[in-house]
Parts: sequence; C-alpha cells; structure tokens
Amino acid sequence: MKELIGNADILFITLDTLRYDAAQSAWKSGQLKTLAPYLGQRGWEKRHTPGSFTYAAHHAFFAGFLPTPVGVGPHPRLFAAEFAGSVSTAESTYVFREATLPQALAARDYHTICIGGTGFFNQQNELARVLPGLFAEAHWTPELGVACRESAENQVAQAIRSVENAGERRVFLFINIAAIHQPNWFYGAVQGPDTLATHTAALVAVDRALAVLFERMKKRNRTFAIVCSDHGHAYGEDGCFGHRLGHEVVWTVPYAEFLL
Repeated sequence: MKELIGNADILFITLDTLRYDAAQSAWKSGQLKTLAPYLGQRGWEKRHTPGSFTYAAHHAFFAGFLPTPVGVGPHPRLFAAEFAGSVSTAESTYVFREATLPQALAARDYHTICIGGTGFFNQQNELARVLPGLFAEAHWTPELGVACRESAENQVAQAIRSVENAGERRVFLFINIAAIHQPNWFYGAVQGPDTLATHTAALVAVDRALAVLFERMKKRNRTFAIVCSDHGHAYGEDGCFGHRLGHEVVWTVPYAEFLL
C-alpha cells in the first residue's frame, strides 16, 4: 500500500449483505464472469467481518479494519489510522493520522467519491449523512438503492461519470452495492420472499454490471481494488433471519484484493 498510494487509483467495493457461501458457490459454478479472473484458483478468501450490519462494518473498514482473515493472527492490515499499541499495524501497513481512509486520501490529493446504495448512504437524515460525509463527492438516489432492480447498473454508470469528471486526478472510488441487500427476490423469482437463491442471483447480476467499470478503470490508470462484503444475511439458519446478529452466516464474508 505504501507504494500504491499516490501512484494508483483505489477502488473499494462493498457487496452489501453478501454471504461467503453464496459468493463461493457462484464462483465455483462459473457464474462470476467479471470477478473470476481476479479470484485465483481458490475463489473468494473467507474472512470475518468487524461488524454485523452496514453502519458498524463501514466505520471499521474506513479506519483500516477490513474483514479479518480466518485463522491465527495477528494479521497485518493494508492501511490503518494511527493508533498506539495496534498489533495488526506492521511495517507494510500504510498508516495515516486522519481518522479514516477517505480523509487521508483526500489530504494526499485524491478525489474521493462515494456511490451510495443501502440506507446508511442515502443522505436523507443526519445518520445517513455520516458515512457519505467522509467523501468530497457523494451520490444517492432511489435508482441507486435497494428497491431498484437496475441499481447495480445505475451505480456503475454514476461511478464512471464521476471518475471521468475527476480528470487527471487520482481517485478513491467507493461503491456500496445495494442489489444483494433485501429485497432481492426480483433477481430470481416472480414474487417474494427473498431466499438464498435470489441472494445469489443478485450477486450474478452485480458481476455482470461490474464488467464495464473494471474496463474503464483499467484504461484510466493502474487501480488497486478491494471487493468484499460488509456482513452476511440469515435466511432461517438455526431459526435466524436477517443480520445484526451473531450467526456464522452473518460474520463470515467473502474478500478479494487485486490490481486491475
């Protein structure tokens, strides 16, 4: 990260609510045409999220606490807000004094862009302005939100417009993908309820939509990408439904990092 910051664009995509098992199943079955070339021979990395719902997880992410690798640690972090005694801050970690990565990159002449998706990014109340407020440029409309079946395509289109408007400046592009979050039944069924199958179908739709964004970022500049989920979602496992709860399907998330 020390070599990349200042010399590459940064693309950070959170696939809101995506479960690890659904993501890995879609990869194994060959449904992820856009992402597969970047996932290697083993597919998604299994990690544990620092938060069981969107707001908590993203606060942690932006401070450098990305999903933690499964297994014995400590696990060195890619980047981190300066914090005395941090055992996961290593020589290779990019450390900044600012509280969050968007603020740190803005101070280093990056243009920071947030393409909102789920409710904590919709800017419709003070709580929903906190996370977008970390960025110089932030977007949200209903067409980018969870209730729109074309949200992924619309989010990608807005992202490309924003990147093109940035001119020659380095960009930090963050996208909170809305499609996999409930409701997702309309990706794989004629009516509700949402199921793990429609959850997975939503991921496949997102994968298709990302193709044009990846191509645009590759042509623009060297780009370092982080693609992961913020938390999973329970569909009745052990009687659990939803998220913001301590079930394995909520805590276990897919993670990938790669250069475009």
